[in-house]
Amino acid sequence: MEQLDGNEGTSAFHMPEWMQIQFADQKQEFNKRPTKIGRRSLSRSISQSSTDSYSSAASYTDSSDDETSPRDKQQKNSKGSSDFCVKNIKQAEFGRREIEIAEQEMPALMALRKRAQGEKPLAGAKIVGCTHITAQTAVLMETLGALGAQCRWAACNIYSTLNEVAAALAESGFPVFAWKGESEDDFWWCIDRCVNVEGWQPNMILDDGGDLTHWIYKKYPNMFKKIKGIVEESVTGVHRLYQLSKAGKLCVPAMNVNDSVTKQKFDNLYCCRESILDGLKRTTDMMFGGKQVVVCGYGEVGKGCCAALKAMGSIVYVTEIDPICALQACMDGFRLVKLNEVIRQVDIVITCTGNKNVVTREHLDRMKNSCIVCNMGHSNTEIDVASLRTPELTWERVRSQVDHVIWPDGKRIVLLAEGRLLNLSCSTVPTFVLSITATTQALALIELYNAPEGRYKQDVYLLPKKMDEYVASLHLPTFDAHLTELTDEQAKYLGLNKNGPFKPNYYRY
Repeated sequence: MEQLDGNEGTSAFHMPEWMQIQFADQKQEFNKRPTKIGRRSLSRSISQSSTDSYSSAASYTDSSDDETSPRDKQQKNSKGSSDFCVKNIKQAEFGRREIEIAEQEMPALMALRKRAQGEKPLAGAKIVGCTHITAQTAVLMETLGALGAQCRWAACNIYSTLNEVAAALAESGFPVFAWKGESEDDFWWCIDRCVNVEGWQPNMILDDGGDLTHWIYKKYPNMFKKIKGIVEESVTGVHRLYQLSKAGKLCVPAMNVNDSVTKQKFDNLYCCRESILDGLKRTTDMMFGGKQVVVCGYGEVGKGCCAALKAMGSIVYVTEIDPICALQACMDGFRLVKLNEVIRQVDIVITCTGNKNVVTREHLDRMKNSCIVCNMGHSNTEIDVASLRTPELTWERVRSQVDHVIWPDGKRIVLLAEGRLLNLSCSTVPTFVLSITATTQALALIELYNAPEGRYKQDVYLLPKKMDEYVASLHLPTFDAHLTELTDEQAKYLGLNKNGPFKPNYYRY
């Protein structure tokens, strides 16, 4: 796929003036044999209230109407608008407090607001988004609004939405369609409500996983005539875009921010290094020392998970298909195995591959009693959860996002978030890391929206290197960090511009 480098002539990315202005502000023990096995309906979607969100909002949420679908409610915000669908608009005040907390840890987006508020680089942009709806996403959405954009938003994950934050966004006038514990039907209904609205045509897409893009291609393909570009931040979503491009079906330019350095290294590696422990601890209260863990996949996510678990004293095994990643795992001190070799003995199984059916029913049948199974990779595809929804197995809900799946002989596994993303379903993700990711998304939207005709073809592009470096530079003041500047002689010797980009696109950070 074509990539743009800051050193490549006329197709190079040129930093707008507003980006150049200096800104100074800048385990609980489980019984082997359950004493009582109760069956519950496996077909219905378990709708969770925001009390199931491990947020500071848990104490104030009214759970009396938990079972009422937001689709059946008539709600209006204080301005009289009903163009939204959230769990409870009355939670808006608490959501606003969470957004204000997140703003303190998202310095780059706050800096963007101040730097670009005069120029409004997204004036006229109509952005339809499908991402995790959290306080951090709210800061991004409000930044996009401050830069001139109109936004409509749905959730890319049925469990990760913070209901109080969705309420705060709806109260602020953002058409948001999301709540924690959506059913599959709710999920697609929310996306459709974002896209299919009279008198409003999106001209930009911000997607996480590719479901929104897929829906527009499937239901409203004519919309692409006015869409200027797609920004995608997930492994799976990017994979879908490359498939469309290869098949000649990608009809607008797309920006792959998942593979930007700032996304890969920080969101995937450093974020997962912290959030894997958080998610496991909140759901199971387990102790990590001495536990045997198998991590499937040694990409950036797997590297982060392995590093954290090793530091806590766990015995960590790794599975890999890529010999380069496999060799890295060996050099980092991890035992490289096939899943079948260790499945009977490990205490925890964590998937981090972005693939499907990594943990199959055969693996699940062979796991030892009380083995914890969770996913840090993508969606709910990595663990074959569907194979567990059979009459001979009993499901018991233990706590929010924690299920015991019990075999006829009494053996049970502990399944977290029904196989969906552990850190986004069962815990929180460090705000500072999400600041980095959200800033790459904002800059990619600005770049695609303002790019002159001909700069980007109907292809998939990486974020320009100069933008990657700019995202990093916006976060350095938080650490009172001071960059060294090249002298003219040094810059000439290296063949670089003093202001970057400092590395070629092929450089491996």
